[in-house]
Amino acid sequence: MLNLLSNDIGIDLGTANTLVFAKDKGIVLREPSVVAVQKSSRKVCAVGDDAKLMLGRTPGNIEAIRPMKDGVIADFETTEAMLRHFMGKVQKNRKIVPPRVVIAVPSGITEVERRAVKESAINAGARDVVLIEEPMAAAIGVGLPIDDAVASMIIDIGGGTTEVAIISLAGMVFTKSIRVGGDELDAAIVNYMKKAYNLMIGERMAEEIKVTVGSAHPMAEEKTMDVKGRDSVAGLPKTIHISSQEIREALLETLQAIVETVREALERCPPELSADLVDRGMILAGGGALIRGLDKFISEQTGLPVLVADDPLTAVARGTGKVLQDLQWLIKDISA
Repeated sequence: MLNLLSNDIGIDLGTANTLVFAKDKGIVLREPSVVAVQKSSRKVCAVGDDAKLMLGRTPGNIEAIRPMKDGVIADFETTEAMLRHFMGKVQKNRKIVPPRVVIAVPSGITEVERRAVKESAINAGARDVVLIEEPMAAAIGVGLPIDDAVASMIIDIGGGTTEVAIISLAGMVFTKSIRVGGDELDAAIVNYMKKAYNLMIGERMAEEIKVTVGSAHPMAEEKTMDVKGRDSVAGLPKTIHISSQEIREALLETLQAIVETVREALERCPPELSADLVDRGMILAGGGALIRGLDKFISEQTGLPVLVADDPLTAVARGTGKVLQDLQWLIKDISA
């Protein structure tokens, strides 16, 4: 009876964005992981889309916080408030029966960090919390045959972390999580603009540059855009014109760190599974997979085929949704 009344949900609690998957409904929420609070009282003013608009633009008495850092909880209370807000938004009959929640977490986090995620979800109104590792959730979400005796390789590039995993027979043969993701790419753009043009830009502008002209591989038609910021020498607002070649150069070092992790995974892969990967290649998921030409860049560096998942941003959330449907996974995870 509980299960009939309960609205079970899956959550991809990301550094940059949080996605919520409701059982039998699909993805019902996709908002930035940002909370605006009053400095003195710590009272929450806005969450998600509304709070993101405030990043870098708040008056002195309000601050916009990103409570997740590198895929883990950096600010416990604010994360709890954010989860409560998002769960309340998607749960209409929450008052009757609290939901069971499946949350995707980075594979490299500690036991303390795992407990923090569980506790914040329970405090936010969950009845039961099951954690699933992000690369496994992404692999399930993109539809890889994880139960088969063949190697499947997934690269999940999120806001705070990049997860690389080789999966076979429903288990992870090798997994590595590095704290490099979309945020690092944004920071690389901020640093480049400062060095090359003495131009100070905020993280929202850096993200806009990444989305508009960011690329990992030369394009047939290079792009350009105008960037507005503050001249760090004169201290006045200034506009400059940049090209996708410049930004590609700015992102190179960070992207190289991701390729190194992929190489390490391939070097430590058993020979039989390596043979599978020659034919099957690897799948890119997460927001970072949307960077133009990243599949070609990784393919050139490794010599293996690389495919970008359909709708890579929602792969992990869809994976948590499939786990909700299949209770065997839940039981296996709880007993682990």
